[in-house]
Amino acid sequence: GKLFAVEHFGIEPDIICTAKGIASGLPLGAIIAKASVMDWPSGSHASTFGGNPVSCRAALVTLDLLQREYLRNADERGRQLRRELRELGDRQVGVGEIRGLGLMTAMEVTTAASPNRPSGKLRDAVVQAAFRRGLLLLPCGESAIRFCAPLCVTASQVSVAVRLLGEALAEVVREEAVLV
Repeated sequence: GKLFAVEHFGIEPDIICTAKGIASGLPLGAIIAKASVMDWPSGSHASTFGGNPVSCRAALVTLDLLQREYLRNADERGRQLRRELRELGDRQVGVGEIRGLGLMTAMEVTTAASPNRPSGKLRDAVVQAAFRRGLLLLPCGESAIRFCAPLCVTASQVSVAVRLLGEALAEVVREEAVLV
């Protein structure tokens, strides 16, 4: 929901290094720093991914899209995702802690028998069951699922993802006795 995560916390860093998505997949990296830090003479620093005019133009278009619509959408869809995951947890066992900022969201998978006990084995089974339904999820940590939706994701797509996750979770919970 913000261009840089530090903006959620009111931090003003001396230096920010960014790459990858800044040019929508074209090779570009950037160092953003206060003038007091960027005090080296011109030409004394080089970058493998710096200075390409096509990549620089792509970055300008990417930043425009982010500021015009995608940051707001990431914030709105991220809040929707966490709300719908909490609602899923109200009616389905296996949903543990839900956390995140913007569209970067994680959900712990827990055992049905002990809702406070995270389970990596069950998480892995949920990820596979979701994949069979067409939903790609990423495992993270010992027992969490990470949601990394594109910034242009729609409200409908978020709801479909949570529905598919719910189906996968229900399937795995039915089989839990075999897995634990």
